[in-house]
Amino acid sequence: MKTIDQDIKEGKLKNVYLLYGVERYLIRQYRDKLKRAIVIEDDTMNFSSFSGADVNQKEIIDLAETLPFFAERRLILIEDSGLFKKGAEELADYMAHIPENTYFLFVEKEVDRKTKMYKEVSKKGSAVEFPRQKDDILARWVETRLKKNGRKITRNAYALFIQKTGNDMENIDRELEKLLCYTMDKDHIDIEDVEAITTEQTENKVFQMVDCVTQHKQKEALELYYDLIALKEQPMHILYLIANQFQRMMIVKSMTAQGFGNSDIAQKAGCPEWAVRKYQAQCRNYTMGQLRQAVKDGVEYETAVKTGHMEDQIAVELFLVEYSGKKA
Repeated sequence: MKTIDQDIKEGKLKNVYLLYGVERYLIRQYRDKLKRAIVIEDDTMNFSSFSGADVNQKEIIDLAETLPFFAERRLILIEDSGLFKKGAEELADYMAHIPENTYFLFVEKEVDRKTKMYKEVSKKGSAVEFPRQKDDILARWVETRLKKNGRKITRNAYALFIQKTGNDMENIDRELEKLLCYTMDKDHIDIEDVEAITTEQTENKVFQMVDCVTQHKQKEALELYYDLIALKEQPMHILYLIANQFQRMMIVKSMTAQGFGNSDIAQKAGCPEWAVRKYQAQCRNYTMGQLRQAVKDGVEYETAVKTGHMEDQIAVELFLVEYSGKKA
């Protein structure tokens, strides 16, 4: 991100940028920054946008060879194309021959760094990953947003806010707007405000449910599950999130045993640092073999549902009952 900011500041823009990763909020911010730096706003003659897996490589190359129309640069934006997970040989070969007045901006959720496309883009320009941000960065970002709006937040209220929203900046941004509107007549935000207006994400409810499972609180785990069903959450989505929690417990248990710090563990597991401590407490109740089996069982239950051998709601209930009874 600092590299992109520096390129824009110095006016030394590269001919190709790849923005990818899970933090969609930041990706959109930097996509728009680069677009504004490369072409004039509303310049429809020199800006072209493509999206989806059916992009035509030859059409894109032909467009790239076209001189800008009464402007210095032409920008081609390609989003969610999957070009960095498959061959894309034609476009990959072209990356070394981009005209100096043509610029490419690729935006992808996932990439394979072994592909020729990724390697060629990295040589010609910049490939920048946008992972979930660390706790301290999120805290500074939220504090800055609040300060601009003349607000402060208590330490406990912030901890509750992040626990409810998770570490997805897009969701934090959305919930922060709600919180700012709700507290328009106040100069500070407290726990009561967060409790009143901040929506708890499904993943956090699942986190609480898994916490009950690991503590062998079967009744509470099932009650949380039925609450989610009442909120129209799909059982298979809930099962996916539960299996994901057990996958994270595997990572946390393994890396903790190897002596890694919580910051490194959080980055690998794809969770905030505060959650690492919770996962460490949870995974103590299972052996590594039991955690692996839980992930495997999640896949098997999903298969049983898809093949019509089991009802989806019952599949999740069985998983919860089984693993709330297991002990290390």
